[in-house]
Amino acid sequence: MLNYKHYKKNPVLNFPERTWPNKEITKAPVWVSVDLRDGNQALIDPMQVDEKIEFFQYLCKLGFKEIEIGFPSASQIEYDFLRQLVDRKLIPDDVWVQVLVQCREELIDRTFESIEGIKNVIVHIYNSTSTLQRDVVFHKSREEIIDIAIAGTRMVKERAAKFPGNIRLEYSPESFTGTEMDFALEICTAVQKEWGATPENPIIINLPSTVETNTPNVYADEIEWMSTHFENRDSIIVSIHPHNDRGTGIASCELALLAGAERVEGTLFGNGERTGNLDILVVAYNMFSQGIDPKLAIEHVNESIEIYERCCKIPIHPRHPYAGKLVFTAFSGSHQDAINKGVQALKERGSEIWQVPYLPIDPADIGREYEPIVRINSQSGKGGVAFIMDVYFGYKLPKAMHKEFANVIQAISEKQGEVSPDEIFAKFCEEYIDRKEPLHFRKLKVDDLSDEIETSFDTRVHVLYTLNGVEKEMEGVGNGPIDAVKRAIQENLDLDIKILDYTEHALQSGSNSKAAAYIHLLDMNSGNVTYGVGESSNITRASVRAIFSAINRLGLV
Repeated sequence: MLNYKHYKKNPVLNFPERTWPNKEITKAPVWVSVDLRDGNQALIDPMQVDEKIEFFQYLCKLGFKEIEIGFPSASQIEYDFLRQLVDRKLIPDDVWVQVLVQCREELIDRTFESIEGIKNVIVHIYNSTSTLQRDVVFHKSREEIIDIAIAGTRMVKERAAKFPGNIRLEYSPESFTGTEMDFALEICTAVQKEWGATPENPIIINLPSTVETNTPNVYADEIEWMSTHFENRDSIIVSIHPHNDRGTGIASCELALLAGAERVEGTLFGNGERTGNLDILVVAYNMFSQGIDPKLAIEHVNESIEIYERCCKIPIHPRHPYAGKLVFTAFSGSHQDAINKGVQALKERGSEIWQVPYLPIDPADIGREYEPIVRINSQSGKGGVAFIMDVYFGYKLPKAMHKEFANVIQAISEKQGEVSPDEIFAKFCEEYIDRKEPLHFRKLKVDDLSDEIETSFDTRVHVLYTLNGVEKEMEGVGNGPIDAVKRAIQENLDLDIKILDYTEHALQSGSNSKAAAYIHLLDMNSGNVTYGVGESSNITRASVRAIFSAINRLGLV
């Protein structure tokens, strides 16, 4: 039996004064990448210096203005990496480099040594404040934990006074979500006062969901409670650092933004300890999908995937939001049909606003292609097959033909699984366009009879064809070439057929374009119906080929 009694419910903040549920996200926060520290330390095979440099430069290209690059006092490779950034002048003037350090004097000294020569630096200090860690890890009282934070702040302040560049302090009460709110406020306020934060030189108070312990609304309550209880709120930048232990990191971030957070720390694709950090790209794409400028250059997601997978050695899940190979793919028949109709409606209306069922954004806007949108397997329907034929190959199948051809493809997919667009087109050609036996159309001559008053028909056709390889000819008259060919076939081949529907369209633009014709044919004797398809640079010949195709499909000769 599942031992649910092994656990107890985490406490919930009583905060009826909350206002965040009535708010909306209207602008992007300050984005902070922690890929090169928090993300890198979680890798089975951490990045080497050259990989870290490439990743740093890519983060700058994406538009990050604050990048946490590591823990230079704790690792020689991170120290060397930072010095290479400085010595090779790879840090843009408008980018703040963030370095993490514990509140210990020798580590703070080493950190200031590592950042020498950098214009803008965020020194990020932290200590754990949670009830559990105070009890089982540090065995310290509240007062002793506050003393650690104040001492660390004082040491950074003393060194910052002598530093030639710009220093901003960031303080994180680690394990904030496991800390009593009154104590979290007390220790953050103590650090704020020790630093001497002002509106002109604010302090960053980072409130991490180091371990997710409750639902996202609880985290939002905690963020708003802190934000509204801070002294001199205009001297504080409220930052968040959500993790994803309960799988709700994205929701925690978005609700925290409603609750007053101004700054977000996270990683590309959510890499990080345990289940990972907040995925910054998903939050940014979510904003983008709502018409909000995310303030990041994220229009080429495939480039982000390539660099991430190569440097981090972690594959992107095929269902990962926005980036997964299958997220802009529909296997379901009803989804395929809705996407097909949505795309067509968008073209017809000429709207600048993207509105397509099941596709919250235009894949092309983030560097994805339309081709993967619809994929065909045994679960697919007629709309998906028609979509493939239209988007990939330019054949706009009549609606009544969708099911007929989809049944052909479904029979294949039930045997082999997914059917590729090329396989679909090859089967289409085999079943329709190349269906030339036993009856094969060769040549057509059309005469206009409109001036001959002795006939009630206006068109005469002369058809050269082969039947089972034997060349033959036939003539017929009718009201137009298609009617005349049908009558010739009825008289010469003794067939009782009726044309139920006829459509045509150009396959490509230009003077050399081909036309496709579709004939829906009924065998009056058996009641069987099918479509035939023909193509030619001459629409009349395409139509005749479609009639012959349908007769062959019905097996009438």
